[in-house]
Amino acid sequence: MPRKNSYEGLQAHVRSMKTPPIDVWENQYPDKIYTITIDIPEFTCICPKTGLPDFADIIIEYSPQQRCIELKSLKMYTIYFRSVGIFHEHFVNKMLDDLAAACKPRWMKITGKFNPRGGIATTVSAEYRKK
Repeated sequence: MPRKNSYEGLQAHVRSMKTPPIDVWENQYPDKIYTITIDIPEFTCICPKTGLPDFADIIIEYSPQQRCIELKSLKMYTIYFRSVGIFHEHFVNKMLDDLAAACKPRWMKITGKFNPRGGIATTVSAEYRKK
C-alpha cells in the first residue's frame, strides 16, 4: 500500500497520454547527415504533486532522414503541457517518443533544463537511435 505522500501511480498512464499531433515536412536532403537544434527556452508544465508551475529550457537535437519537424505544430504541442501535471523525467521521455515517432530521425536527443525549485535544479536528457 502506498504511503500517504507517495508519488506511486501519479503518472501511470503517461505513455498513453493523448498529445497534439506533430506535423512534419519532407526533407530535400535525406542523403546529408546534419543536425537540427531547436531551443524552447520558455517551456512550462505543472508539478503533478504540488500543482505549482515548472519552467524549463527544452533543447531538441536531431539528425533528420525523410522528414523534419514543423515548428508551429511543435509550439502547439509544448503549449498543451502548460496545464498538465507531469514529472520532468516523464515529460522529456514522452516528448522524445512523440517526436521520434513523427519524424523518424537517424538520432534524436532531448534535454530539459528545469529551473530550480527548493534550491534543486533538474536536467533530464533522453536519446533515440535508429535501430
